[in-house]
Amino acid sequence: MDAAPAATPEELDACAELIEEWLAEQLDENPAVEAFERDDSTGERRWIVRVSGEERANFSVWFHLQQRTLHVETYLMPAPEEQHALLYEHLLRRNLGFHGFAFAIGAEDAVFLVGGTPVHRVTRDELDRLLGSVYQYVELSFRPAMRIGFASRFTG
Repeated sequence: MDAAPAATPEELDACAELIEEWLAEQLDENPAVEAFERDDSTGERRWIVRVSGEERANFSVWFHLQQRTLHVETYLMPAPEEQHALLYEHLLRRNLGFHGFAFAIGAEDAVFLVGGTPVHRVTRDELDRLLGSVYQYVELSFRPAMRIGFASRFTG
């Protein structure tokens, strides 16, 4: 698979402006979006979006604008305490039904949902799809994953 072409500084500026405008609209119009803030402390263009759900009461979604892609990720759950193989099998099977996202193991073996899109494909509709997908996949996956990885806490 070929890598997406690198965006110019002007294209990255335009994309960042689009993301800012879209997030402001989401804050006003999307009841699931509680807050957002831009994090430029590392010299990178990143936004954190606070989302409220039903299965997972609150979670944060990171949008990270890179030279070629807009990377999106959220923390799903800590490392499982038990049934590791069963949980990872479950998550891998869930990945099959996801469009543009997949579960991954990150720092301290925590489970993340990661995805993204090439910078040149970022539009309001694509941003809607990305945030909507994260929301849907977290809502569908959080409780079953927790029940597997922390089964003894849910019994008796």
